[in-house]
Amino acid sequence: MKSQPIFDYPLFALGFRAFFALAGFAALVLIVFWNALFNGTLTAEHYFPDSYWHAHEMLLGYAVAVIAGFLLTAVKNWTGKPTVTGDQLAGLCLLWLYGRILPFYAGELPDALIAAVDFAFLPALAYQVSKPIIQAKQYRNLFFIGLILLLALGNGLIHVEMLGLQENTATTGIQLVVATIIILILIIAGRVFPFFTERAIPGTLTIKNPMLDKLSVASAVIVFALQLFDISGTVLALAAIVAVVVNIVRLSIWYVPRVIYVPLLWVLYAGYGWIVLGFILTALSAYSIVLPSLALHAFTLGGIGVLTLGMMARVSLGHTGRALKASNAIVIAFALLNAAALFRVLLPIAMPGWYENLMYVSTLSWLAAFSLFIFVYAPILSSARPDGQDG
Repeated sequence: MKSQPIFDYPLFALGFRAFFALAGFAALVLIVFWNALFNGTLTAEHYFPDSYWHAHEMLLGYAVAVIAGFLLTAVKNWTGKPTVTGDQLAGLCLLWLYGRILPFYAGELPDALIAAVDFAFLPALAYQVSKPIIQAKQYRNLFFIGLILLLALGNGLIHVEMLGLQENTATTGIQLVVATIIILILIIAGRVFPFFTERAIPGTLTIKNPMLDKLSVASAVIVFALQLFDISGTVLALAAIVAVVVNIVRLSIWYVPRVIYVPLLWVLYAGYGWIVLGFILTALSAYSIVLPSLALHAFTLGGIGVLTLGMMARVSLGHTGRALKASNAIVIAFALLNAAALFRVLLPIAMPGWYENLMYVSTLSWLAAFSLFIFVYAPILSSARPDGQDG
């Protein structure tokens, strides 16, 4: 006799529901904690040093939760095979959650246990994503498994230094994770930007250019590989400029003027624009014209932050059977998150003396954006589809 699932709730009906909810709450909690640590109002014994904790949690906590939710949902659509739901999905969520909590128990729990629990999530996700792909024999999609395992490798390099097994591996691990997430975004953009644009703007036919898609990813890979091997100067600048040109051309082929009237579209294009700006700032940082941290935050806060918020908003509506129309509150959230990136990335170049104030405004803008996301989408993610269908 088959036992009744314990987590038989709409929140665990499909991967995007639980993981997008976790990502939204994490975006708030993690930044509140980081701001308190940064300002010195909170001190806590922790497995990670403060700066590493911030990078690790925003990338391997928040961003990976969004990636998990997206892939567990998209792979079901691509393959026609079920992905993890119910109790198994809840278990995967708990594993992710324990990875966020256990580092605060440093000194009470063995460091090796803290590292093992956090590290285990990505291999577990790779296993769950690979099952339907292999069942459907869609072997071309297995490269997503390779990208998840690259994220796991980056996470492993961070933990190797935290455990004292090697020195100077954490920074490399963080660089690898950022590079992998950006490359994953560029790959997924080629699949969803043309489709989303055609669906949102009737009569639009976007041109797909497979060669340009490959060049976009390849140019990004070269830039990030040069950084991983600590190669800067003219070589890095030229590679970054190539990435800028290729990605601008790619984006311009998909773009139509009416995009600006569709918030669920313009937020995605804006997020892609922050990635392009990241490559521009990388070229400038190669000559020490701007700080490398500005390029990094263009990629992370701007590119990853804005695109993930836009994707969560759009995917959640589409997969719960709702109209693909952003509410006024979510449009404000999109604007606020872009403002957060503006205050963190561009304005410090023009007003370096105002850096701390700009950081504060950026933090408030981020928190306001994700507060609106949780307010609007928590009920959507945790309730059954209004059309009565599964998912």
